[in-house]
Amino acid sequence: MALNQSGWRPEMSSDGRATASTSTGNKALMLEEALIFEIGDSDTTGVDFDFPGAPANAGAPGSEGGARGPGFLRSQEHKLGSLARTAPIGLPGLSEPETVRHYTRLSRQNYGIDLGFFPLGSCTMKHNPRLNEKMARLPGFADVHPLQPVDTVQGALDVINQLAVWLIKLTGMHGVAMTPKAGAHGELCGILCIKAALEARGEGHRKVILVPESAHGTNPATAAFAGYTVEDIPATPEGRVDTAALKARLGPDVAGVMITNPNTCGLFERDMKAISDAVHAAGGYVYCDGANFNAIVGRVRPGDLGIDAMHINLHKTFSTPHGGGGPGSGPVVLSEALSPYGPLPFTERFADGHITLVEEETVGDRHPRSFGRMSAFHGQMGMFTRALTYILSHGADGLRQVAEDAVLNANYVLRSLDDTLDAPFGGSGPCMHEALFSDAGLADGFSTIDIAKGLIDEGFHPMTMYFPLVVHGAMLIEPTETESKAALDQFIAALRSVAERAKAGDRALKSAPHFAPRSRLDETLAARKPLLVWKEAVPVAEAAE
Repeated sequence: MALNQSGWRPEMSSDGRATASTSTGNKALMLEEALIFEIGDSDTTGVDFDFPGAPANAGAPGSEGGARGPGFLRSQEHKLGSLARTAPIGLPGLSEPETVRHYTRLSRQNYGIDLGFFPLGSCTMKHNPRLNEKMARLPGFADVHPLQPVDTVQGALDVINQLAVWLIKLTGMHGVAMTPKAGAHGELCGILCIKAALEARGEGHRKVILVPESAHGTNPATAAFAGYTVEDIPATPEGRVDTAALKARLGPDVAGVMITNPNTCGLFERDMKAISDAVHAAGGYVYCDGANFNAIVGRVRPGDLGIDAMHINLHKTFSTPHGGGGPGSGPVVLSEALSPYGPLPFTERFADGHITLVEEETVGDRHPRSFGRMSAFHGQMGMFTRALTYILSHGADGLRQVAEDAVLNANYVLRSLDDTLDAPFGGSGPCMHEALFSDAGLADGFSTIDIAKGLIDEGFHPMTMYFPLVVHGAMLIEPTETESKAALDQFIAALRSVAERAKAGDRALKSAPHFAPRSRLDETLAARKPLLVWKEAVPVAEAAE
């Protein structure tokens, strides 16, 4: 090993790769792991089974006795009829220890929030309190079925109802739709509410949605999916919405605006109320992307800013699993103008405490103008339980502190590194819960991806790369409120070290990571020609024949 001023790194070969290797491919306790198909033998199993006996019609044509080998049935006339397997199933046969070791080794190669800090922006990869998990696993919540009679699920409905009340209070809105399953689903819910409201007042001709450059990428996609034409609104040099340009574009064809606040540059839109007033005066509605609600929860009520609809990612702001494939939950809070058009079903509590689900548009006059359903049932019970547990364990003052600590941590990262990395909006005032940097100032030939790969060698998951698109070589870092100063200091030191190496032109960074289970891929080739199916290698002798 060689030691330079920026830290430890392996001795390099002429092509810039690490030279250290072992005969097994293992590196100390980090064990090399092949594909499960390469470990097991498809001709055997890890369990002993008696071979099936001869079928009743063993003498019938096609039912010759004798085994055909593992994975086969001996007769097409077996009781499975035409469904009988006619080819090997191709699954690897592993013993129990081999199976357990395989997945345990894979798990050790996966980075998780229980191992270290996630600097990923946009996703709020923060610690999920175990209390939340304990509550979600209670049998009354974990085993509930959406088709159970309402009288048998009063506790679950009470959780949904309580959470709905909290979300309305935290946002200062009039109502909430609980059924959307995640952010983009919530966006669609809000836009469909706007569409229904416009059609109800005879203004279905409004077909344009304005989307600022600093909005999340799903915003224009959602508007287009709902049948609207999307027009961009530019950002100012300081990274906020160009309010003058937005006001100039308003007119009788504009249905509304979709705005992310805080925006993807990590900045709060200070003119939000003025924007809402202008859109309302022009006859449109205001949709706010609430993915970054983590930065303002308990501090700012979106309803006070004139917002008509906003989704809330429970799987971000209120500490539920995220980044591992789901599930998510994206309730949508609605203004008084849009609440009548929200989707079904929703909970309703009677004076005697009994809770019911309103599932029909025509039940009395409770919700006759609903645009319908967003999904078959009433939401993600596990997410609701975790979110309500998080809210109740923090309380109103604790939720306020969540936002304050998240913003404090992000600004600490921003100001600790703005002397080393370019901070394009560092002069725009304090950031919210995301610190944004660019790759400007690195040595020629070095870019954001080299910084990210170098961070892997330092033991950190990379930050969000190349987003937002308004910043070239963007690096978006979101520390969240759950990280301590000591953890942030370690990350800052690692990122500073890697950045200084990139600015100095350290060629070893171009082939990083060196200490990860896998080295750097040709990402262009991997994207264009991915290997999605494992194929057993043909032995050389057979290939020659």
